[in-house]
Amino acid sequence: MNYPKDPINVVLMGKDYLQSQAPIGKYGGELISSTIGEGPKTFNPFTSKDSTSSSMAGLMFDGLFTTDPKNGKVIPKLAKSYETKDGMTYIVKLRHGAIWSDGFPITADDVVFTWKDIILAGLGNTSIRDMVIIDGKLPQVYKVDDYTVKFVVSKPFSPFLRLLSTQIAPKHIFAPVVKQGQKAFDSFYSTNTNPSDFVTSGPFKLKEYKAAQRVVFVRNPDYYMINKQNKKLPYLDKVVYLIVGDLNNEILKFEAKEIDVIGLRGSNVAPYKSKEAKSDYRIYNIGPDTGTMFLVLNLNKRKSLDTNYYVQPEKQFWFNDKNFRTAIDYAIDRKSMVQNIANGLAKPLFTAESLNSIFLNKNIKGHDRDLNKSRSLLKASGFHIGKNNKLYDKFNNRVEFDLLTNAGNTEREALGVMIKQDLEDLGMRVNYKPIEFNSLVNKMTTTLDWDMIIMGLTGSPLEPHDGKNVWYSNGSLHLFNQRTGNETVDDRLEFEKRLDEIFDKAALETDFNKRKILYDEYQQIIYDEKPIIYLYSPVRIVAIRKKFKNIFPSPLAGVTYNIEEIYEDKK
Repeated sequence: MNYPKDPINVVLMGKDYLQSQAPIGKYGGELISSTIGEGPKTFNPFTSKDSTSSSMAGLMFDGLFTTDPKNGKVIPKLAKSYETKDGMTYIVKLRHGAIWSDGFPITADDVVFTWKDIILAGLGNTSIRDMVIIDGKLPQVYKVDDYTVKFVVSKPFSPFLRLLSTQIAPKHIFAPVVKQGQKAFDSFYSTNTNPSDFVTSGPFKLKEYKAAQRVVFVRNPDYYMINKQNKKLPYLDKVVYLIVGDLNNEILKFEAKEIDVIGLRGSNVAPYKSKEAKSDYRIYNIGPDTGTMFLVLNLNKRKSLDTNYYVQPEKQFWFNDKNFRTAIDYAIDRKSMVQNIANGLAKPLFTAESLNSIFLNKNIKGHDRDLNKSRSLLKASGFHIGKNNKLYDKFNNRVEFDLLTNAGNTEREALGVMIKQDLEDLGMRVNYKPIEFNSLVNKMTTTLDWDMIIMGLTGSPLEPHDGKNVWYSNGSLHLFNQRTGNETVDDRLEFEKRLDEIFDKAALETDFNKRKILYDEYQQIIYDEKPIIYLYSPVRIVAIRKKFKNIFPSPLAGVTYNIEEIYEDKK
């Protein structure tokens, strides 16, 4: 791909602009995208727990840094520059002249407030805070002057600069809400907020939200990016998301030319590819998905505050039995999933890191489906087949459990159907229940009353530490053994203890090869212990209308990551 050069800093009339080096485009027009499910749950970037909400908040709020889509390097965004001499003290210079959408300047006060009073204080989603803890210590953040911030960490910390990509909040808007406490913060900038009340820093501002219908963003005329003619970006007047419900409806919308860009999967790819030459769209093969698709088991043995177990005791016995988990792994027919659901455009996945990760453990080869292996493992743990080929444990409890996923995601729904059949081949009874996404997230992170879930997580092919909140024993997304935050973590499994050690040590290691050894070990632990069972990795294939220019697909970032530079050529 012939990428443009990186944006450069340009000073015009005392203001620090970020100048795009992409070809000059045309102003006006709109790009219509889509989202499946129910749409965004919030527009607050600090409370978002789903990819839809996060991506929409990303249009409205910028961070100090971002990732270069060409090579994965960390490059400035709201920051103008930075320096560090020892890997522990970072001096970050902000852009003079960058402003919030209400005209207030973006200053060091906003950065210090965001980090000290929101992120490090644990308001909203605590994932970033979890990831910057070093030996139990949080970073220190100081204002040097109005446009200079100093971050200090206790030891050299490899992922730190990339973590400074998190969005910055306007202090003059958020501070009064923070003073009101957690409940007020959780409901702030919700989907019920009047669009005119949002104060943002990104290339687009919220114009309209209609539940279950659409989300409309309009151009921010005061954005700090410019083109090579020193004219303000972005080019597009609008970015619209249609809330389409499910993947099938999304395809129909693209076919009817109601949306401009779509991710194609499975059997949808071939017919669109065959028509591409004479169509108004272009198809890009971006490579393996940066995220992961998996089946997770609930290993939680604890009780809730009302003294009821999150997981029924007999199921605790099953799910905490390594032989049981491994039997499930060997029963899953990944090759059939790849062929029947992904239409061959995927590869079986056995690793916690995605197939395009620079830290992928390539020594993990995986295996074919082997029901005899599954049956042998179950027998070794006292499970046996009773009447009518039904599976029972050694206490004669029928092996029966619920399998959940989010309704509307037809890919995951199809995976659920196949997994149900695969496991019933072993005599298990699987109650498969696709449910509404919000309800699923609530079960995973709050009520904790679930058995097995088919889920996917976005990931970083550049930095495994971004997944610390999943693998660390007290992480906010430690799905297979989730803590509520109200208890002391004194019941860690042995492999959880080692995962904690690995993620602590790897973050402090600056040598890539030494980090690779540690992250290889974590992937091997997950493969051996199987609290999460990985399914397959689809190839990302995206179709976008040919009228949109400055499209530079990236395996790291997708197709529309440079939304400020994309323009519509209506000729």
